[in-house]
Amino acid sequence: MSGSAPSPGPTVGWRRVLRRKPISTLVAESGADTGGGELRRSIGVGRLTMIGVGSTVGTGIFIVLNQAVPEAGPAVVVSFVLAAITAALTALCYAELASTIPVAGASYTYAYATLGEIVAYLVGACLLLEYGVAASAVAVGWGEYLNALLGDVFGWQVPAALSAPPGEGGVLNVPAAVLVTACCLLLVRGAKESATINAITVGIKLLVLLLFVAVALTAFNADNATPFAPFGIAGIGTAAATVFFSYIGMDTVSTAGEEVRDPRRTLPLAIFWCIAIVTAVYVLVAVAGIGAQPWQAFEGQEAGLATILGNLTGSGWPAIALAAGGVVSIFGVTLTTIYGQTRILFSMGRDGMVPAVFHAVHPTRRTPVRNTLIVSAFVGVLAAVVPLSTLADLTSMGTLVAFAVVSTGVVVLRRTRPDLHRGFRVPGYPVVPLLSIAACVYLIWELPWQTYAMFAVWMTLALIVYFTYGIKKSRLAQPSPAELDTTRP
Repeated sequence: MSGSAPSPGPTVGWRRVLRRKPISTLVAESGADTGGGELRRSIGVGRLTMIGVGSTVGTGIFIVLNQAVPEAGPAVVVSFVLAAITAALTALCYAELASTIPVAGASYTYAYATLGEIVAYLVGACLLLEYGVAASAVAVGWGEYLNALLGDVFGWQVPAALSAPPGEGGVLNVPAAVLVTACCLLLVRGAKESATINAITVGIKLLVLLLFVAVALTAFNADNATPFAPFGIAGIGTAAATVFFSYIGMDTVSTAGEEVRDPRRTLPLAIFWCIAIVTAVYVLVAVAGIGAQPWQAFEGQEAGLATILGNLTGSGWPAIALAAGGVVSIFGVTLTTIYGQTRILFSMGRDGMVPAVFHAVHPTRRTPVRNTLIVSAFVGVLAAVVPLSTLADLTSMGTLVAFAVVSTGVVVLRRTRPDLHRGFRVPGYPVVPLLSIAACVYLIWELPWQTYAMFAVWMTLALIVYFTYGIKKSRLAQPSPAELDTTRP
């Protein structure tokens, strides 16, 4: 035997699961064909902001308000503000990482560069919950607004058995499946076309929400806001955790890192505009809605905002306009959240963490067609058969975990790579990232135990897949010096 044993390589033991992907490699891959094809850079600040707003405005207001108000009462306005503060703190962290690592993959990619492969894989699993389940959640509510519109205009509605999932009075949510199919076909056509359609839907939804605010405020009654917090601080926290999935838009912005022009500048600007627009709209609509009817009336109310306007105007044109706006809005939300999930899987496929089919790009459309088809099938099935309340809490859990990891990544990268060029730097460092982590942990604590159980099952499945597939197929499993340096992220 030789005198001294060789030092363990980077793929031995714990170092194997904690291997990190160099940022130089990530950036180089984002501009080169790595086997599956290259995405087209065609999106600017305006369209990217609209992607973020489109994936956000609609979920918390058109649908989840009816889930959150019974938990917090009129104090749901505070819940939205609390969720917004958490999102804003995390948005600053996203902006720094997005300007430093301007590639597709969002939280997954950032974790791979800063915290290691197994953490990145689990974050990827969280993002699948965040996007796939969020898309399903908002698709579930589409049938409610479609029926409200059909009832007001034609006096006919899709039968309850075919417009709601099991557990919510139905057998199969057919409208949700139809919605997901339409979004799938548009995404297959191209990212630029999808972004344009999304920008149009965002403009429509903002107009109808402003209409709601204008009409509802004319009937504002301060008595509806008393008692303001019937369930105390606990109720406010629980509602904040429920509505937090409404703030996934900034994460969706960062998933487009390889399809935007001048990403180091475009990504931070779009993230800031997204969070500012979303927070303003949410608070305005929540205040107007609470003032227009007693908070007890929100529970079990379908197509809530359209119903409120219908009650105020006698089902006149404002209610019809809002129902139509809900139909258009939820289409836009579903479109952008499915888009976000396909881009996460695109990055994971490039890294070998999921099958290569998710990284394959159509040679002429320059979109991940098969990836989009698989994701849409998964989202469509969930939307057709799973109740909304279950989906909303699962999405919040996945989102909050991913956000906490991003904030942690900022701290790690500042310490390990202070030399990196950063197009934006978090102000008040390290206080802001630490506050972001603390806020995320608080909202996670407020989620119901059933959500913890389902999340634990999901994470267990993710670990099984990682140790049986991802760890072996990872492109870093047989690294070259140019691809792997475990001493620097």
